[in-house]
Amino acid sequence: QVRLVESGGGLVQVGDSLRLSCTASESTISNYVMGWFRQAPGKEREFVIGITRSGSRTNIAESVKGRFTMSRDDANNTVYLQMNSLKPEDTAVYFCAADRDNFFVFTREKEYDVWGQGTQVTVSS
Repeated sequence: QVRLVESGGGLVQVGDSLRLSCTASESTISNYVMGWFRQAPGKEREFVIGITRSGSRTNIAESVKGRFTMSRDDANNTVYLQMNSLKPEDTAVYFCAADRDNFFVFTREKEYDVWGQGTQVTVSS
């Protein structure tokens, strides 16, 4: 089963950009719909953005639309989350997730079979 490892988190200022990476080991991600979720302190984990297996379509939360994009590099078993114009409310632990059963991007956590350990993103004002 694929294992996911996120990287790229850190402390940034309001308006900065940050790119997160999620690399899969021991398997290929080309057969998975991939998604990013986040969990802020004291809140439930929420869907951020996801990408289909082909990379042709993404599903994105309204709160990050126009600021966040997602891409995939199947040759390197890696997906990326590009975050621009960061706001304090983007502060959260960001999780990468893989869905092996679906072709479309779903926003529900239960659709995703494999999760990374998360990476902290803190946006300071």
